[in-house]
Amino acid sequence: MEFTPLRQKLYTIIFGTGTPAGKRFDMVLIYCILLSVLTMILESVASIDRHYGQWLLSVEWFFTGIFTVEYLVRIYCSPHPGRYIRSFYGLVDLLAILPSYLGLFMDDMNYLLMIRLLRVLRVFRILKLARYLTEANVLMRAMAMSRRKIFIFFSSVLVLSTIFGSLMFVVEGPEHGFTSIPKSIYWTIVTITTVGYGDITPQTVLGQMIASLAMLTGYSIIAVPTGILTAELANEMQRDRTSRRCEECTSVGHERDALYCRYCGSVLAD
Repeated sequence: MEFTPLRQKLYTIIFGTGTPAGKRFDMVLIYCILLSVLTMILESVASIDRHYGQWLLSVEWFFTGIFTVEYLVRIYCSPHPGRYIRSFYGLVDLLAILPSYLGLFMDDMNYLLMIRLLRVLRVFRILKLARYLTEANVLMRAMAMSRRKIFIFFSSVLVLSTIFGSLMFVVEGPEHGFTSIPKSIYWTIVTITTVGYGDITPQTVLGQMIASLAMLTGYSIIAVPTGILTAELANEMQRDRTSRRCEECTSVGHERDALYCRYCGSVLAD
């Protein structure tokens, strides 16, 4: 497709965030995305939808029309339309508008309308938040490195919950709400995690003593996964610093976003 002046201008506005027109376009798009998500959230409130349902529906279709035109214009002015359509954000743009049109031809499509929340992901592209994915990768690597330790920890907690649940089933029994061992294990997990719904409570003195022990156990072990993940995260951050070496003095230990060597002041290579 030939790059006509109109196509070039549209490309500069839509994809070129460094120009004044591109910045204005991005700001308008951010407001449209946030307002459309707010509209969908308000539609889920029964009292609001009952009084303002038609108005909210009109607003939703207004934003759907805007996003549809934007999606088609992006395809038109993109140097590689097929590559944009198959890209991650291209699929997000399509899924953000597709449920509204499917709802015209298919009944009971309300659950698919939740896909419209994917519009929030488009803010990441507009604000260029992808640069922070490096820090997210450090966290993901730390979680991957600590997965075995955390798995062993949760397995131990599950065994402990089974023991406590079995004891409560024997001590309290069905007459106090502990109708089965799985129901008692559920109560134990709720108690150990300090959630405490209160739908089941021990009535006997022995049961209350076991419950107190379960609560104290929960406070004792709740910080263990945090400690494991924190230790691995510190290791990953240290490896990240070690990977950046100054070419002048060969020193290491620089932060990823550092521009100059902390020891000799030389410019660090990317």
